[in-house]
Amino acid sequence: MTLRVTPCSETASWNETVNRFRGHPQQLWGWGKTKAEHGWSVDRVLVSDDAGTVVGCAQVLLRALPFPFRALAYIPRGPQGEPGRELEVLDAVSDYVKTAHSAVALSIEPDWDEDGKLSAGLPGLGFRRSENTILIGRTLILDLQRSLDDLSGDMSKKHRQYIRKSGREDLVFRRVERAEIAKCLAVYKLTAQRANFGIHEDAYYLDIFDNLGEDSPVYAAFSGEDVVAFLWLSASDYTAFELYGGMTEEGERLRANYALKWHAISDMKERGITRYDFNGLLNDGVSKFKMGWAKHEDLLTGTWDKPLSPLYPVFATALPLAKTGMRKARAVVAGLKGRLRP
Repeated sequence: MTLRVTPCSETASWNETVNRFRGHPQQLWGWGKTKAEHGWSVDRVLVSDDAGTVVGCAQVLLRALPFPFRALAYIPRGPQGEPGRELEVLDAVSDYVKTAHSAVALSIEPDWDEDGKLSAGLPGLGFRRSENTILIGRTLILDLQRSLDDLSGDMSKKHRQYIRKSGREDLVFRRVERAEIAKCLAVYKLTAQRANFGIHEDAYYLDIFDNLGEDSPVYAAFSGEDVVAFLWLSASDYTAFELYGGMTEEGERLRANYALKWHAISDMKERGITRYDFNGLLNDGVSKFKMGWAKHEDLLTGTWDKPLSPLYPVFATALPLAKTGMRKARAVVAGLKGRLRP
């Protein structure tokens, strides 16, 4: 059976299709719209069978590259499709991307288990593992179909204690309105300065908030009028995904991030979402905090590339070098900002 790939230009129809196939929030229209406003372009495609029935879809992000590479195509946490047909959908999308965009490669980071049948089928479609990771495959995903008592029972004893402790403090935990995003970003900048990581300009985060709307809830812990901790999510009908977070020194002293995260998890469960993804585990303090929320870890399939051009070997070698250079440049800029800060 031949599958047909066609672009989609209707926001509501697109989001309905992503949610029907239990897709990830990074496949929602608003996420692609934001990326398209900040250096990428986007092609959202529906995959249909011979009868015209849509059996899958993929939001493909495209990044222009220097000559002669032309472009990189990237599918974050996708594609999605009818159960059992995901690989067919991906194969059809790969052929479409090669023809429509002349990309040097199609890079994917599906929301698939590492040890599942879908991951096992990727080499047969011409995909190979890549170290050029954007989204970390090792993560923690809570099953929100379980009761809150069961979820709490799987936490570390310290986490339960700190949730109770911060819940007793004179703090208010609630959703953030747009006018309050600036307070969260001020906290994020302080957090980035302490931890020495790079962040986007304010407009990028405001665009996420505006473009995703209800699918990008932001929660904060308020001490009076001040934000002492915040947690920013994206959410489809099926999965909640942590994007950003931070706290002040006062928030850290009050352990505000513990009760705040529990508030967000509880709210996502009440919304009917069944998976809560902590968005990556490394070997750092933040990951140690994340790992206290459950007794398990999850391993997604990671990053896979399908070469679409004879130039792919050169590109695959050049990209890590370019990324290293960019990281060093950002570190220099961050150091200069630190010296110049009064």
